[in-house]
Amino acid sequence: MSLLTVGSVAFDKIETPFGKTDKIIGGAATYISLTASYFTKKNNLVGIVGADFPAEMIEIFRNHGVNTDGLEIDQNGKTFFWSGKYHNDMNSRDTLDTQLNVLDGYEPKLPEQYQDSEFLMLGNMVPAVQHATLNKFNKRPKFVMLDTMNLWMDIAMDDLKAVVSEIDCLTINDSEARQLSGDYSLRKAAKTIMAMGPKTLVIKKGEHGALLFQGDKIFFCPALPLEDVFDPTGAGDCFAGGFIGHLAKTDDLSFSNLKRAMIYGSAMASFCVEKFGTERMLNLSEKEISDRVMEFVQLASFEIS
Repeated sequence: MSLLTVGSVAFDKIETPFGKTDKIIGGAATYISLTASYFTKKNNLVGIVGADFPAEMIEIFRNHGVNTDGLEIDQNGKTFFWSGKYHNDMNSRDTLDTQLNVLDGYEPKLPEQYQDSEFLMLGNMVPAVQHATLNKFNKRPKFVMLDTMNLWMDIAMDDLKAVVSEIDCLTINDSEARQLSGDYSLRKAAKTIMAMGPKTLVIKKGEHGALLFQGDKIFFCPALPLEDVFDPTGAGDCFAGGFIGHLAKTDDLSFSNLKRAMIYGSAMASFCVEKFGTERMLNLSEKEISDRVMEFVQLASFEIS
């Protein structure tokens, strides 16, 4: 099945307790598309970059099977830029600089050949832009997944709730779930959020795993204890890419397959944090992915005699 990812393609500058980078490639749509490329061959991208974006990165997208017909290049602008510094716990960070550049006022354009995309991933963007993108489809995709953040809950809650009411799956972290719902208990928060529209909810808990909710069903996926964690940037997007990439590959939206998608998403996120930026996601082998997935399976399986 074909997958379309809409979101930011960007430059990042990152500092963690284990090192720092100069300007490197980042952005939600970058991480999602690269990750999903290991699962589905019909992998489309919509985003915008400036004239400063390296042509070799666009070639990397294409070499991974990502269709970049929907990636606009503004010859008069600069690519979106974000700089941040992570604290020692690697779960919190300070934003040092944000330059919207070509993302300021950006409205995604949907190439005609993308209209038949069955799976749609709306990466973290202004909620009104996410909603406008969804409305560009002549026929609603089979499965629509959306990522968001606390900033939009602070400044655009009504717009966020409007688009959330029209999607199938929302992915947010635990603090965002509490803010969006007004509930402290994540189980109560999940019920409140699902009543807003999405039938499926994923609540990410960073190094403490992730929760999947659908109706009265709940699944917990643990996080894999890693020896080396260098950079958590993009881990949530890689989770989303693995999750929806697996769904697009299998075309199976049963709860049992959603649970498998959680494992694949978590496995891909665990690769991401092992290097800075997208470096780890560029040359994974099928065996590496399979072995990592089995680590998660063994971590979560047990027997009661």
